[in-house]
Amino acid sequence: MSESRILFGFHAVLSRLRQHGSSIQEILIDRDRVDGRMKDLLSMAESAGVRTMQVERTRLDGMAGINGRHQGVIARVVDTPIPYKDIHDILESDLKEPPFFLVLDGVEDPHNLGACLRVADAMGVHAVIAPKDRAAGLNATVRKVACGAAETVPFIAVTNLARTLRELKEAGVFVVGTAAEAPSDLLHTELSGPLALVLGAEGTGLRRLTEETCDALVNIPMFGSVESLNVSVASGICLYEARRQRSLLQV
Repeated sequence: MSESRILFGFHAVLSRLRQHGSSIQEILIDRDRVDGRMKDLLSMAESAGVRTMQVERTRLDGMAGINGRHQGVIARVVDTPIPYKDIHDILESDLKEPPFFLVLDGVEDPHNLGACLRVADAMGVHAVIAPKDRAAGLNATVRKVACGAAETVPFIAVTNLARTLRELKEAGVFVVGTAAEAPSDLLHTELSGPLALVLGAEGTGLRRLTEETCDALVNIPMFGSVESLNVSVASGICLYEARRQRSLLQV
């Protein structure tokens, strides 16, 4: 029997309602919040046949935890079946374009992971890959920040990231890491084929073995005074350039 967990925040709950309404057991809402946004959510829940319950805000605070900004709405959900369990499931599936992966090395902040999932969804990434250890995993905070993307983009946590990158390379995927000191830049690198973009956490960057396993290293051209970017911002820039190049081939 599937265990239930919570989702909190309007974006996360609304996304689950739209995509997998049947997986929601119930939605708890702040009894004192009666604005238009809440009324729209209640209407959608009613249409989906999902039970709602008005509760005191203090109960929601306790469920979401000290850092959980629930916005007055929490859903109890059961996980839906994951379509892809590992990279081979994706590589062997019927993709409509060359494989496109985002790999995160050592990103520990759940807010950064959530934002990376969100931009990965926007750019049509087939999966986000990250190590199981010393890295953020999918939790309620990640799902809230992802605004529904955690429900649409496969997230694959692997035991050995370097080995996974080697498996991608053996499958014909071009593995490109980012590093400030790299001799080549993002804008002059071919990114339209089978691709895995590898980014590390801000400040620490890629681990040595991860960097050595990449086929190529690129830097993000910087035109201002700052020296580094948040990993979710850097992911957005890199993924957009790859998507731009792919779009040119489809014209």
